[in-house]
Formats: sequence, structure tokens, C-alpha cells
Amino acid sequence: MDQLTPRQIVAELDKYIVGQDDAKKAVAIALRNRWRRQRVEDELRDEIMPNNLILIGPTGVG
Repeated sequence: MDQLTPRQIVAELDKYIVGQDDAKKAVAIALRNRWRRQRVEDELRDEIMPNNLILIGPTGVG
């Protein structure tokens, strides 16, 4: 995961998900940011609050 960029994550998601480009970009950025937050020192980790991501929409679409 430490070597994957958001673009590479989107490329992996493209293999399984058709369309939904904005959602894939948001998920890729959120995954990368969450991974980066886990890598910082403990003192800084408390100051950096993770953003939650919620995807809403009908199932089976896209």
C-alpha cells in the first residue's frame, strides 16, 4: 500500500467497478490518506483526525 498512489488505486478499482469515477477517486484518496495517517508518529496522530467517507446511492448502479 505504501507504494500505491491514488491513481494506481483507481486503476485497481477500475478492474472491478464500471463507472462511478468520482466515487473511485474519493475512495482512493481516502484510503491513501488513512494509510499516511497511520504512518505518522504517535504525538502527531492525535492531532490528525481522519475524515470519514460515506457512499450513498442505490445498489446495483454503475
